Amino acid sequence: MSPAADGTGAKGDLRAPFVLYIEDNFHNRRLVGKILASRGIRVVEAEDGLSGLRQMRQERPAVVLLDISLPDIDGLEVLARIRGDAALREIPVVALTASAMHGDRERFLAQGCDDYLSKPLQALELIAMVERYLEG
Repeated sequence: MSPAADGTGAKGDLRAPFVLYIEDNFHNRRLVGKILASRGIRVVEAEDGLSGLRQMRQERPAVVLLDISLPDIDGLEVLARIRGDAALREIPVVALTASAMHGDRERFLAQGCDDYLSKPLQALELIAMVERYLEG
């Protein structure tokens, strides 16, 4: 778990709303971190589902970007644990996956995701979605 780019996000305020990105691929974490940091959005990273859940309990993110294919517990299990936890269930979760199959979007939304993006991510689409959740 590490802050992205400058480590602080907007105006250096570590208390500002942030995005938690749960992703096992280092390069994907760096890319998303740089894209969002360019807009002043602080990103905190977790490289697996269990550390992502721990991070969520330590400091509540404004939105979670959740890779579906994770090494310890998959993204759908992480999602189930988020939705089953009264302290976390209201946090918006956006599913991200590189192995998109027909019907995935509907399946992920039905299981409790608030939104869905397929990889490779489009920078403008990612920024627009995250900013929409941050504006709440």
